[in-house]
Amino acid sequence: MRIAAARGNLMKIFLIISQLIYVICLIPWFPIWGLSFMSFDSGIALGNSAFVIGIGLYPVAVIVCSILGWVLRGRNKRLAIIFNSVPMIWIIGFGLLMIIV
Repeated sequence: MRIAAARGNLMKIFLIISQLIYVICLIPWFPIWGLSFMSFDSGIALGNSAFVIGIGLYPVAVIVCSILGWVLRGRNKRLAIIFNSVPMIWIIGFGLLMIIV
């Protein structure tokens, strides 16, 4: 019984810490999202639209995946971790972009 309770507490800690990271990443997201519209300066193209939409979907992914993570926490912990980790794709992708450029 204690092991299950400890795992439940670890899961809560993981969800809280990861979602705090996502909320902190929303602070630089807003100006980046605003600046992403400058990609249309050279004209409207599919790549520009995909770029802006990809950046704009980050808060949606954070909200949806956070809700799914908390809902699935009791039933399927592995699936909860997977869903809760999806917004990390944006964070890692942007971090790699900043390192490369």
